[in-house]
Amino acid sequence: MSDEYFQKLVNFSHCPDLPDNEVNRADVEAVLKDGYVVMEKLIPMEEIEMLRDEIARMTGYSPKLGRHIFEGRDTVRIYSLLNKTRMFDKYCLMDRILALNDYFLMRGYGLSATSTIQINPGEKPQMFHHDDGFTYLPRPRMPMGTAIMIAIDDFTAENGATRIVPGSHLWDSKRRPTLEESIPTVCPAGSVIYFLGTTWHCGGPNTSDKPRRAATVQYCQPFIRPVENQFLAVDPRRLPEIPERIVSMMGYGILPPFIGYVDGLDPLKGARRMVEWLQSPLEAHPPGFATMT
Repeated sequence: MSDEYFQKLVNFSHCPDLPDNEVNRADVEAVLKDGYVVMEKLIPMEEIEMLRDEIARMTGYSPKLGRHIFEGRDTVRIYSLLNKTRMFDKYCLMDRILALNDYFLMRGYGLSATSTIQINPGEKPQMFHHDDGFTYLPRPRMPMGTAIMIAIDDFTAENGATRIVPGSHLWDSKRRPTLEESIPTVCPAGSVIYFLGTTWHCGGPNTSDKPRRAATVQYCQPFIRPVENQFLAVDPRRLPEIPERIVSMMGYGILPPFIGYVDGLDPLKGARRMVEWLQSPLEAHPPGFATMT
């Protein structure tokens, strides 16, 4: 499928030209065709081992399992990674991922959610979904978001590898996938799967005897509300610890000309003011004009 045809089909008029870099161009072309791309062994194994240790630390000895079928009754999810560890920060900003986002999302796109997903033995297949389905906008269309899945363990057909329906990002609103139309994204640990918010997928069943661990980062168009409320999920006192680009993607930045201001203030100043508010008695009559410097 040509880039021109895809743009015509989904009114992707904001898309830039295809990247000059051969690797980035191939990534974009794969996503245009299939709705996803698998980047094998993108993360070195020594880093993957550190991520495994960090997941074990956060999980502890009594992990909470999913609260409903969508989360998975035998699946462990750790949400809001930005508030709990700095180990995953760099994986929100990988060059190949940002190059894809620069093509498929509009300027000023945000960070929607971060989490780890551990599918335990015996878990059933997750229900099929596409990540921006909550927008209820007619399809086919441009995606309202994108996502990556980082394989912390090898992804196999038996241990719950994410199942994706190739080409489903081009479907209309009425069509629904079947298990037979999906394929498991089999890949070694350290691989990264990138897919559009319009691509149908699900977590696969785990019929093996070991858990399958992964981490996900989700991004969203600048005009879409993030899945996870970053302002409440991450203690604002942690913002100085977090890379500036991520902080901006969390919503602590101004999208020109003025989207995101706080009482006329830069949102980072607004965050500091919130910390001060919560450490002081409620002011009965706040001043008409913000005076924080």
